[in-house]
Amino acid sequence: MERSLRAARVATYVYFVLCGTLMGTWVVHIPAIEERVGISHSALGGLLVLLGLGAFTGMHLAGRLADRLGARVVIPAGGVLCGAALVLPGLARDPWTLAGALLVFGFCNGGLDVAMNAHAVHVEKAYGRPVMSGFHATFSVGGVLAALFAAGAAGAGLDPAEGMAAMGAVGIVIALTSARALLPASPTTADTDSAQEPEAAPADARHGITGRVRLLAVLALMVMLCEGAANDWSALHLRDVLGASVSTAAFAYGTFAAAMTVGRLLADRAASRFGSMAILRYGAATAAVGITLVALVPWMWTAFAGWALFGLGLSGTVPQLFSAAGHADPAAAGANVSRVAGLGYLGMLVGPAVIGWLSHLVALNHAFILLTLLCAITAVAAGTLRTGTDRTDRSEMAHSGH
Repeated sequence: MERSLRAARVATYVYFVLCGTLMGTWVVHIPAIEERVGISHSALGGLLVLLGLGAFTGMHLAGRLADRLGARVVIPAGGVLCGAALVLPGLARDPWTLAGALLVFGFCNGGLDVAMNAHAVHVEKAYGRPVMSGFHATFSVGGVLAALFAAGAAGAGLDPAEGMAAMGAVGIVIALTSARALLPASPTTADTDSAQEPEAAPADARHGITGRVRLLAVLALMVMLCEGAANDWSALHLRDVLGASVSTAAFAYGTFAAAMTVGRLLADRAASRFGSMAILRYGAATAAVGITLVALVPWMWTAFAGWALFGLGLSGTVPQLFSAAGHADPAAAGANVSRVAGLGYLGMLVGPAVIGWLSHLVALNHAFILLTLLCAITAVAAGTLRTGTDRTDRSEMAHSGH
């Protein structure tokens, strides 16, 4: 069992890298696609709503299918569909075809994202210690790989559709070859559910848990809205506000993603030592400082430093929220994670649209002040994670891991 669990953990890392690479490949090609289609920032923001709506729909469907069919079916299927759909935005030639492409790609990416996160929660429970941030770190690795690939492709003069098609094909192969190592079934299906059903929690306890999960979902919405804004507007910020070349602008997102990776590699140990509340509070505060630098200081290297601080601060916030939701009620861990992840990823994919609409009213960099406010609110509300149940769960996980 220990060997198969290690293999499942490695496979989960692979799918997180895959998902991050596929999404990152779209992100770093946004400037070229926006220019070719001939749309403004505000029009692009409106089209990105469809990406979010497609993802939100795909998340809910994938969550239900994962409970019924298992991770070995849903996760690789999501990877194949997402890889195939990646080329569609690259083929778009007008706003209508881009709208359809983003709707389909969002649906496929959202399904893969929620399925692999639900599987990651089960792997973390099986390990008995914090490992969620490590999974999210490898998602950020995918973003770095996508930025490097796009910079090289742009320097070689490749058409976006060709590069996105190549990356999608590689993704399909990886999705199919990694499936066997996944856990065959969720620990909370069938037998476990039927055994726990007669001893359901009292109504007031259930309402308390539901209220806390809803608050966690709102916090996830805010921090992932910030992450989504960085995903889709960081490269455009350097190109349009600071006048960077396309290849240089691609490294704005790469800097953000690299900082996210470093932070998430350290977040599991930090959470065990200082607690999830500290990770959320001080991480959100650091992110607020970083994005404020991006918004107000018109220097290229300061912008890179700001995007790095923004990524470092946000890096540990989402894994802590997902983990807290999963441990709020062991009998309903999957459902609670789906609620938090669903609203959070809707924020991540709708966030770029919000910034796009604001850029129609103010300069793009000044629109980022909204992200400063959201990070500040998150830092103030971080006390949500300081509960007796959360501390007990963290302590037990830390002790069992040594």
